[in-house]
Amino acid sequence: MSGDAERLVSADAEGAEEQVIEAALRPKKLDDFVGQERVREQLSLVLRGALRRGRTPDHVLLSGGPGLGKTTLAMIIAAELGQPLRISSGPAIERAGDLAAVLSTLAEGEVLFLDEIHRLARPAEEMLYMAMEDFRVDVVVGKGPGATAIPLDIAPFTLVGATTRAGMLPGPLRDRFGFVAHMDFYEPAELEVIVRRSARLLDVEITDDGAAEVAGRSRGTPRIANRLLRRVRDYAEVRADGVITQELARAALRLYEVDERGLDRLDRAVLESLMRKFGGGPVGLSTLAVSVGEEPETVEVVAEPFLVRQGLLARTPRGRIATPAAWAHLGIAQPAASPMAGTLFEVGDDADRPEQ
Repeated sequence: MSGDAERLVSADAEGAEEQVIEAALRPKKLDDFVGQERVREQLSLVLRGALRRGRTPDHVLLSGGPGLGKTTLAMIIAAELGQPLRISSGPAIERAGDLAAVLSTLAEGEVLFLDEIHRLARPAEEMLYMAMEDFRVDVVVGKGPGATAIPLDIAPFTLVGATTRAGMLPGPLRDRFGFVAHMDFYEPAELEVIVRRSARLLDVEITDDGAAEVAGRSRGTPRIANRLLRRVRDYAEVRADGVITQELARAALRLYEVDERGLDRLDRAVLESLMRKFGGGPVGLSTLAVSVGEEPETVEVVAEPFLVRQGLLARTPRGRIATPAAWAHLGIAQPAASPMAGTLFEVGDDADRPEQ
């Protein structure tokens, strides 16, 4: 296994086909959106207040991990306002001129969705400041000393920005959003509702305990829940009568190597290596990555965030450490006093990378 794209429990969308399926499963109204209760209530007030005043609502910033519903909420915002939605992303806007071309063609009240807005190029970011505040941009004509900035008015619009890394968003840009919301991971009960709803849309019969089993292994993420549901559906149709029960869901997800806490093969390989080869740590990132045959970035970005959130792995200045919960989850006896405790197994660049 190499990289996040091959993982069943990846929170990222994995290609055009999955994006099409996701679009069919997305709720279309705010009342149908499951979870994120506080965000939904606050956003509802923002939108309804703007509609009553007959004005465009404040710009909206949505932050949180991938697969939590940021794009879905952007689509719902446009639908609730009765306005079209223009979709782009920070990496796609490489120059200020690219952004000016988008902004100048927006109709009044239109919603512009910029995904991964923290990756916006600096010249485009500076242009966006003026567009968000004053609804105008300065288009530079010519080059060198003879260049002239021509002010161009644009129609009032609502920007919905989404980011998976709110800390990388520049302060001046963050301050221009009138409403900022953080998307949290979902509770199993909320994911059960999503699984049952998706099963109805996919015309799949699922029992309550079957939905609970899928939801409990979905890492708090609706996108993963829907992906697991589709794989369990395949198993049910090919090897059973098409009905997803708890036992069938367990058998299917055992085949796909997703355990009861949502860990997959890479997650368990990282923990097992840390415990069996290095006595539970501490051990540096590069050594740990080599021991499981992965790149350090893959371990750090793909596996570790979930393991840390689950309390199975701790990152310390001296290296990675397996927690007691990790030993218990994998059923490996924890040494009373590991001879490797206090030893950092690392050579090379990781010695200069504390807090990894």
